[in-house]
Amino acid sequence: MRGAVIYAPGDVRVERRDDPEIIDPADAVIRLSATCVCGSDLWAWRGINPVTEPHPMGHEYAGIVEQVGSDVRTIRPGQFVIGSFIASDNTCEICLAGYQSRCANLQPVAAGGAQAEYLRVPLADGTLVATHGQPDADLIPSLLAASDVLGTGWFAAVAADVRPGKTVAVVGDGAVGLLAVLAARQLGAERVIAMSRHEPRQKLALEFGATDIVTERGDEGVARVKEMTGGYGAHSVIEAVGTQESMMQAIRSTRPGGHVGFVGVAHGVQLPGEELFRAEVHLHGGPAPVRRFLPEMIELIEDRAIDPGKVFDLTLPLDQAAEGYRAMDERRAVKALLVP
Repeated sequence: MRGAVIYAPGDVRVERRDDPEIIDPADAVIRLSATCVCGSDLWAWRGINPVTEPHPMGHEYAGIVEQVGSDVRTIRPGQFVIGSFIASDNTCEICLAGYQSRCANLQPVAAGGAQAEYLRVPLADGTLVATHGQPDADLIPSLLAASDVLGTGWFAAVAADVRPGKTVAVVGDGAVGLLAVLAARQLGAERVIAMSRHEPRQKLALEFGATDIVTERGDEGVARVKEMTGGYGAHSVIEAVGTQESMMQAIRSTRPGGHVGFVGVAHGVQLPGEELFRAEVHLHGGPAPVRRFLPEMIELIEDRAIDPGKVFDLTLPLDQAAEGYRAMDERRAVKALLVP
């Protein structure tokens, strides 16, 4: 099969790789209908995450089941399925509490590289969720979004305790931040402040339900949010970047007693203890337990109640994966969809 492999920062190649096979009886192999480039993939592309040896890339996937292992009971060949970037058994105490991303028996799906034609998914029964029949082609981008960026944005909103009537601020205008706007509105937020300097992303945020746009960043962004909320700050703030500046902007934009949901992959973030102590805000976040939300998200997509696939503003054949990385790195694209 063909699959994307990163050799060094800025060097992603699509090359022939071995077809995945059933290794464990709980595995499934799926033929990908669509995959994509994630903002977190750019950490390696930019050299911020070291690339010490060539390895497959990609962790977002949707497609048709080709094979299942002998222990798989609920997933069948021919089904269209979506799964999380973390494989989970969905039966351990941690999974049953809703944190499948920290499953006691978790396995990283990304090890196989989802930017490819086929993918082996461990713990198939606990990881994959099937759609109700074969989806219409125009729904596939939205179903793919559920695999990570929608699920991560949704978790961010839940972690930030978004509820009806609340004011929410979203720090970060990548795909996760934009879909956190969508999730916040679905959860009943009265006001959603999207923090973005980029007009195309501002437009998409408004389409997803943002009520206000703030272009300022850092302390200026904090001051603007407080000005818009009577000096208090937002009830719920979503952090979807992963830098020191974005994390502190999120905490400082939150009113006392409010909640911060942080899902940006942290790089160099160090929280000042005394300021955090005096802030009196709730912090909750980490790798999103996407599996918890997949059934609800899939139903909303199938009912055409939401259209998260709008975040894909660039579609390329798999062979042009490197261009997808470049376009996202240069902010010419929000998110690149790859067609195997």
